[in-house]
Amino acid sequence: QKEIRRFRKCHITCGVKTNIITAVNITKGFSADSPEIGGLIQQTKKVYDIREISADKAYSSKNNLQIVSDLGGIPFIPFKSNSKPDAKRKGLGIWRRMYLFYTQYQEQFMHHYHKRSNVETCFHMLKMKFGKHLRSKSEIGQINEILAKCLCHNLCVLIQEAFELGISLDFQKCAEIPLAHK
Repeated sequence: QKEIRRFRKCHITCGVKTNIITAVNITKGFSADSPEIGGLIQQTKKVYDIREISADKAYSSKNNLQIVSDLGGIPFIPFKSNSKPDAKRKGLGIWRRMYLFYTQYQEQFMHHYHKRSNVETCFHMLKMKFGKHLRSKSEIGQINEILAKCLCHNLCVLIQEAFELGISLDFQKCAEIPLAHK
């Protein structure tokens, strides 16, 4: 009898300049993207200042835009074709403000939105360095393999940036960040 392979889906947030992975969540292969963004951004916020979040339409929801806004970022997430400016709410909530910006200043909006291609670059970097396929068969093994690839990617990025920017690395400080212990 043929074994049915179970796939995992890796959700990440990453920096736009260095492609450092700031947060990772691994789900079953068929899970939706939209519910994952809140936890990823909250995890990122623990270590980094968030100015902007760019994501594709799969993440477009009032809740996701509000989460980004509440954490101090501007959400550059395009709206689905059936989206409306939310006339029921009084005032200018984040959904309405970003919808108006998206419809009235689309060129400027898209300039910020296209930074989301960095996540595709980051996934490409991971696959090129460490392979497209997982070798582990168990769920825990696959999760650990993905996390190890993300860690190794970040180490490569960190070393590259240290050389390019001429900075010295303080691994003791990195080890003290609670995120490093999870």
